[in-house]
Amino acid sequence: MDQLPDGSWLVTERPGRLRLIGVDGSISEPVAGLPPVDARGQGGLLDVVIGDDFAQTRRVWWSFAEPRGEGRNGTAVATGTLSEDSSALTDVRVIFQQNPAWASTAHFGSRLVFDGDGMLFVSSGDRYTSQSRILAQDVGTHIGKVLRIDPEGGPAPGNPAIAGGAPEIWSYGHRNLQSAALAADGTLWTAEHGPRGGDELNHPRPGRNHGWPVITYGQDYNGRPIGEGITAQEGMEQPVYYWDPVIAPGGMVFYDGALFPGWKGDLLIGGLSSQALIRLTLEGERVTGEARYLQGQGRIRDVDIAEDGAVMILTDAENGALIRLVPAE
Repeated sequence: MDQLPDGSWLVTERPGRLRLIGVDGSISEPVAGLPPVDARGQGGLLDVVIGDDFAQTRRVWWSFAEPRGEGRNGTAVATGTLSEDSSALTDVRVIFQQNPAWASTAHFGSRLVFDGDGMLFVSSGDRYTSQSRILAQDVGTHIGKVLRIDPEGGPAPGNPAIAGGAPEIWSYGHRNLQSAALAADGTLWTAEHGPRGGDELNHPRPGRNHGWPVITYGQDYNGRPIGEGITAQEGMEQPVYYWDPVIAPGGMVFYDGALFPGWKGDLLIGGLSSQALIRLTLEGERVTGEARYLQGQGRIRDVDIAEDGAVMILTDAENGALIRLVPAE
């Protein structure tokens, strides 16, 4: 989800629908003009963002599981112009396609975050299978990567030069990144799903290798080790923090609003399997505390901050809800 200048929210739904949620809680009909999505499994319509110049351009960017034929698909990013009445998107075009496509219905990523230079970070998953996850270490692919692209298409200028690497790559060796946010200093932070154990909070730096699937603090779902079962190797980054048991991270955001002054600079993460809003306090590269709120009230798919400082959460359910959180009286 992302908030528009008038206070309404654009919200994606997995089957491929984009809706506008009014300031009064009203729900629009689906916005017309989106390309087809592969909504099987964990696919569908994924993230949505607008730029700082939306009031002038009405441009929108979104990520989705793009069908590629013969049961294959891949994470893709498209952009278009939202009509003045917000009923349709026009001038729609795909500006990024994860390659190679894969016959899988899981681990698409995908978060979209604008950086301070107006470039777009895109997180991509490892596509889940034992054959595809090893490609997280293959810099010639977009599998299991943080990517940085020009919002008009193509790699962003200033990306790291990686020998043999795709020019869109920012960092690699990731599993399934479904959380990403910019800190106050303009740097990117991410959280990714581990296997059975080993969800990670990371601070990806350009050109760094985050190790999946060579190193991990989790194990396979059948209880066996991943690879050699090691947690560290030279040349591979350690997570800033990890969870075992997992939280299954959804969206995340650094709190910078006025309603919760004690949370200023803290990291808020939506928990899916953990069904909680998770708050982390940070000192530099170190997590100094963790708190959990709303436990058991639902799978939290996304978290954002409204213009007035309210915390907005989006639940993942057949009858999902956009919920506004403010301090208790």
